[in-house]
Amino acid sequence: MNKLMSIMSAIALVALAACNTGNENKPEEKSSNTHTAHTMHSNPPAGYADSVNAGLIKEDTLKGSPRRTAMNTIGGTHVHIEYNSPGVKGRIIWGGLVAWNKVWVAGAHNATSIRFYKDVVVGGQTIKAGTYAVFAVPGKEKWTWVLNTNFDQHLTDEYDAKEDIIRIEAIPENHLFTERLTYTVEKTGEKSGAVSLLWDSLKIILPFKNL
Repeated sequence: MNKLMSIMSAIALVALAACNTGNENKPEEKSSNTHTAHTMHSNPPAGYADSVNAGLIKEDTLKGSPRRTAMNTIGGTHVHIEYNSPGVKGRIIWGGLVAWNKVWVAGAHNATSIRFYKDVVVGGQTIKAGTYAVFAVPGKEKWTWVLNTNFDQHLTDEYDAKEDIIRIEAIPENHLFTERLTYTVEKTGEKSGAVSLLWDSLKIILPFKNL
């Protein structure tokens, strides 16, 4: 009986040690993921970062419109964009899914938002540091970018032109096919940068500069 009790005690000690070892690894794994995300935030590749780039999603199945992030720090000013990214999926986008000459959420679901961590100049106008909704009015020959103070809204359900702080025209450019709507924030000069929207075969640029 004593021998049996000794064997059972030894088994219990081994199981307890294995359990503790597994628990000790969990904080380390969490720390590693947090560090990866923080690194992406501090040093995004070419002004773009999302869960795919961070290694959290291994394959894009083109389902839904996942939340993505684009960001960069230019001339000491951090610019941070959050948006939902729909896919083309064989559809006609411009003049089809996205109507011409109507205010568009410039993404999907919740309004696309942009945050300037310092004051910037857009279209010759000073934009105070803060978070804004990004809308667009697509046209065949030219687009209109819109920054609006109501960044927390669904699509254009609550859009009110009275809350616009700026409207600036942009000429769409032909671009290599981009399956998912993608934003980038890129450096164009020592104190200047550009937000770009790429989707289907178009690229539309919103330039800005630091004060």
